[in-house]
Amino acid sequence: LRNPSRTLGKRPEDECGKMIDICQTPLQTLRPHRPASKEDKLEMTAARKIRAAVVGASGYAGSELTRFLLAHRAVELTHLYVSAASSDAGRAIAEIDGRLFGRTQLVLEPMTDPAAAAQGLDAVFLATEHIVSAALAPIFAAQGAVGFDLSGAYRLPNASDYPKFYGFEHEHPELLDRAVYALGEFVDRGKLRAARIVSLPGCYPTASQLALKPLIDAGLLAADFKPVIDAVSGVSGAGRKAKIGNAFCEVSLSAYGVFTHRHRPEIEAHLGRPVIFTPHLGPFKRGILATITVKLAPGLGDQSQAREKIQQAYESAYAACPLVRLRPALPKLDDVVNLPFCDIGFSVDEEAGYAVVVSAIDNLIKGAAGQAVQVMNLRFGFPETKGLL
Repeated sequence: LRNPSRTLGKRPEDECGKMIDICQTPLQTLRPHRPASKEDKLEMTAARKIRAAVVGASGYAGSELTRFLLAHRAVELTHLYVSAASSDAGRAIAEIDGRLFGRTQLVLEPMTDPAAAAQGLDAVFLATEHIVSAALAPIFAAQGAVGFDLSGAYRLPNASDYPKFYGFEHEHPELLDRAVYALGEFVDRGKLRAARIVSLPGCYPTASQLALKPLIDAGLLAADFKPVIDAVSGVSGAGRKAKIGNAFCEVSLSAYGVFTHRHRPEIEAHLGRPVIFTPHLGPFKRGILATITVKLAPGLGDQSQAREKIQQAYESAYAACPLVRLRPALPKLDDVVNLPFCDIGFSVDEEAGYAVVVSAIDNLIKGAAGQAVQVMNLRFGFPETKGLL
């Protein structure tokens, strides 16, 4: 799948036909012509399971998706795909992820015909390279499947940003404003239920936005100060492919992508304000800890009053969000690793007029596979945490 045009044999728009009209056509087999009642949803989900496949299943996020979907009682995981050129093609997924041993006989199939692979599917999860997802998502949408894209292919609203931050010209700029960006706690659920292409946030943007958005929405941050995001990720964030910089003896806590990382424009686009974002690579497997410094808006009162207003903003935003936990102290990675939560804590220095917010997630779960399942649940009308807890 590294070269979509060569793999598919023809341009995606040739496969898709009228893809723009199709991308937000409701899934008729799952949604009645009248608005669905609670009873309708229960009847529909009881009638049959969601048929799903994972593309890019041999990677870290792909194998996590496989694990969650196998445990999801409303999902039938039918296929796992890899690139036709992948050395993993033909191998059992349990050979790659030992946690799946004895749980499934699914084999990693080489994908040669995406349109044929989409037949009979309700949902396809794309854990693939950005340029590959950009080509595949419209093909699956045209065949009636909802594409849940874990890459950055549809995260940025402006096509002109893709050559700079992702290294390719976007083949489908007309679809960027049709794909629904789905940060689970803030996505417009009406738009999500009509979407055919669903763009999942990046790992750093998930941790950063969940920490900042309630404060911005409540008007608690000074307009003249850019939030400063210092975030550290485990090595699994770089993917499963071997690189010398990710080798055990080479990894050292270090900053990278300073002022150039592709997640900065994503964070800024969806928060609606500029930030200073510096990612770091940490010498551990998984997890992200984001430490964010913000300047408070004037007039919030003394330290006690400022703390109370910040706490109220978070409680109001996340009262009905079971996968965000507000901590009385600053969170740490061990609190969230291998779990689908985002934990948030903060400290206030009202005398100086600043606050520090810390958010912690598992980059492969809340930052990738777990959020994809959360959003799939919302898309198809299941409880938000189904298959996750």
